[in-house]
Amino acid sequence: MNIYESAEDYLEAILMLRERKGAVRSIDIANEKNFSKASVSIAMKKLRENGYIQVDKEGYITLQPTGEEIAQNIYERHRLLTEFFIHLGVSPAVAAADACKVEHDLSDETFQKIKEHALGGGKETP
Repeated sequence: MNIYESAEDYLEAILMLRERKGAVRSIDIANEKNFSKASVSIAMKKLRENGYIQVDKEGYITLQPTGEEIAQNIYERHRLLTEFFIHLGVSPAVAAADACKVEHDLSDETFQKIKEHALGGGKETP
């Protein structure tokens, strides 16, 4: 499933806002990400056209199954990588910023190995 990093960021933001606020509108995303309303509007149109989200007549955004899956995967990567970096001694702010950069580009194989290691299932190095 290949989509652009910016689309992944928007889907992740929708998921995070939904968890915090319950309901999400474009203005919430613009405020959260410090983006212009116009930029968010264009992005939401593209996400809607590609079947990742649905927007009702009041402007509330719902993740569609494919969008939900992508958002959950990216958010899991973000959370786990942030915690992993903090465990390594990185400050929380830097860890979160670095996780944002890495979460999109890391291969599934490498992420799975980091996940296994972080959850105690990784092999110890000699």
